[in-house]
Amino acid sequence: MKRSILLCVLVSAIAPVAHADDIDRLQLLNQGEFRLLSEDLGAALSYKPLNPTEPLKFPGFDVGVAVTGTKLQNTDVFKKASSSGDFPGTLPVPTLRALVGLPFGFDVGASFAAIPGTNLRYYGGELKWGFVSGNTLLPAVGVRGSFTKLTGVDQLEFNTKSVDVSISKGFLMFTPYGGVGRVWVDSTAKGIGTLSKESFGLNKVFLGVNVNFGLVNFAIEADKTGDATSAGAKVGFRF
Repeated sequence: MKRSILLCVLVSAIAPVAHADDIDRLQLLNQGEFRLLSEDLGAALSYKPLNPTEPLKFPGFDVGVAVTGTKLQNTDVFKKASSSGDFPGTLPVPTLRALVGLPFGFDVGASFAAIPGTNLRYYGGELKWGFVSGNTLLPAVGVRGSFTKLTGVDQLEFNTKSVDVSISKGFLMFTPYGGVGRVWVDSTAKGIGTLSKESFGLNKVFLGVNVNFGLVNFAIEADKTGDATSAGAKVGFRF
């Protein structure tokens, strides 16, 4: 993943947004443009793990704040659909996240996002099963189901569902991880008769590393969903 994308993500997390980029002009799009916008939103707003495969185990917790940045493939379409007539080339998505360890290798998590300067909000969740918990010799292997649901955009009903398989192996304080999966997107323009519903799937691949400093925890992750690439970072507590 390019360093410039990650730098943009981290700067976006602390820098004020100078303009509003509400998505509120979908009526200006044709069907092809609506599909392209939906594909980019699917890549940007679908669930990003930002945690290793190894299960937390009951009663473990992983809580933190994160930001991901997705390089939009169709910025001109977003500009056309936005009341400001402008839109960033890399969309920052800050999230609050929590993951709880359950018995038998299961973890359950939730996230909430509010993208600064836009009307984009979403909530999401995940259920992960580490069917191989891992040990000093074996890596952890798991499967995850997740979803996100968009709120805040009056003209758009939008949600994603994802399934992925991942693997991780800890070395001292470092735990590299990676996985592959599939994201399904449902995107419906509300009250706009010229636009039909878009439903489609996107392939997903991701790589990351979790670094644990005792109580404080840090993770970075690169993701490619469809044609769009993302980079993300999370800081919090894992115990």
